[in-house]
Amino acid sequence: MNENLNDAMKNIVTENEHITSREVSQEPLFAHCIGLINDFDKKEIPQGEKLQFEGVDGYDVYNISAPFYIGDKVFVTGRVEKTEEIDDSQVMLFEKKDGGWCLANEQPKFKMEDGFATHIGDELIIGGVEVYPDSTEENPNHKSYRTIFYRGKDTASLEQFAVGPDTMKDIRLISLPNGKIGVFTRPQGEIGGKGKIGYMEIDSLDDLKKKDILNNAEIIENQFPEGEWGGANELHLLSDGRIGVIGHIAYQDEKGKHYYAMAFIYDPKTKSASPMEIIATRKNFPNGKAKRPELDDIIFPGGLIRNGDGTAILYAGLGDAETGRITIKDPFEEIRL
Repeated sequence: MNENLNDAMKNIVTENEHITSREVSQEPLFAHCIGLINDFDKKEIPQGEKLQFEGVDGYDVYNISAPFYIGDKVFVTGRVEKTEEIDDSQVMLFEKKDGGWCLANEQPKFKMEDGFATHIGDELIIGGVEVYPDSTEENPNHKSYRTIFYRGKDTASLEQFAVGPDTMKDIRLISLPNGKIGVFTRPQGEIGGKGKIGYMEIDSLDDLKKKDILNNAEIIENQFPEGEWGGANELHLLSDGRIGVIGHIAYQDEKGKHYYAMAFIYDPKTKSASPMEIIATRKNFPNGKAKRPELDDIIFPGGLIRNGDGTAILYAGLGDAETGRITIKDPFEEIRL
């Protein structure tokens, strides 16, 4: 960025402290995100902790899912790679044992990034981002990405069954009371810019096999102004039929990328969303390493465990190199449309 833009950025920080999470509109670059941070910084947030993973010495584990059950055992998916080898990622399962997380060697490993897991009906769904060669005449080494999905009654029966649109990450699924499946998408480009959140409903998992069906999702408006982007990371069906969304909001400046964990509630009946609120930032965790200096201010939420007592535990990747968890107020008890 040039010097004038740097000065403008400073003015945004000092002159727009009054911006609230409900004022998403024609403000200077990144003002929406800065306003959300100003709102968040007024709250008292306890310090989180970093998690350790056994069985993967010499490798980074980050961008995990929220814990989930397979039978009577608790697992998370985690992105595993050596710090210097970002093109060789795998998603592995880690089992909770004696309060820690141990590599489940008997479980399948997936050649993908940023895994997630959920249950739709009686089936386990595991997905993640597949990076694949997409060469052009101008760039023979070009690569692209897409979301891939596996389904099965258990991990032994998992089979890939669907592939999302090209350049679309952060596709998440949830079973709805009406028997349908809610799908949150994240288109980019002409429709989504750097990345916006869309929503649609499908009748069954088999609908995901239809080519480009997810491009029909309706964009949730007024969430990400120009220069900012985000996506859904995990979903919670609330008692009134609305959907609690854990996600991220991000922007990039001369210092690097900035990712924050956020939450909002979506009402599929009215097609309306509550204003998003930031629920955790990188500074809420102990200092640690980042894959590269420009990734130091990144928190990528994997999901939330709601405790039922007004608190929740958020699990998140830190700096594209580590993993943490933090106990926060349950955001879905605070947010209202």
